[in-house]
Amino acid sequence: MPRSLTTDAVRAAIEAYVRREAQPPDKLAHQPRLHTLAHSLGSALGEPFDDDVLHAAAWLHDLGVFVGHRPEDVEALARWDHVAYAAREIPGVLAACGFPAAKTPAVLAAVRAHMPGDTPTTPEGVLLRDADILEQLGAVTVLRTVSKVGRDTRFPTHADAVATLRRQLATLPTMLRTAPARTLATPRIAALQAFLDAVDAETGGVL
Repeated sequence: MPRSLTTDAVRAAIEAYVRREAQPPDKLAHQPRLHTLAHSLGSALGEPFDDDVLHAAAWLHDLGVFVGHRPEDVEALARWDHVAYAAREIPGVLAACGFPAAKTPAVLAAVRAHMPGDTPTTPEGVLLRDADILEQLGAVTVLRTVSKVGRDTRFPTHADAVATLRRQLATLPTMLRTAPARTLATPRIAALQAFLDAVDAETGGVL
């Protein structure tokens, strides 16, 4: 893909903002990984996409899951729509970072459609969603999920985390839309399956 039209300073400003806001600290690594992964999918696919849009969407899509942005009340958190929150906040963040205003709607379109159950209608949205699904397979998803046990209302126990991993393995691979993503998914699926098999073998189902 051609070099982006935005300056390195704009990208650096977006990244610096997310680095400041990403709490707890383990929330951060997902963003650079996601942009790299989504960009690689787009390059392999060989169809046009705007990397300015993809970069901004990858770095800002999870703004609503950071401590300080999401509710602390357990009941409010259970009802929280982090995507809607991100869509409200992103235009102001991008403007402050000097991002081209004409591209902001495309960033919002990608962010609003990045969840597995969504149907993205833009090239950047397709790439972001497929990359985010890949992040929910393989060794990375084990790290991201198990690390939340006991501090995330979704995962009070290891059994809850493992049940989520099983659901992801069963449902997400067939939801990938691009051929490059399906190719990259193969070793991730095998790694996640191997982990779950080992859990079964070592625990006898008692977690």
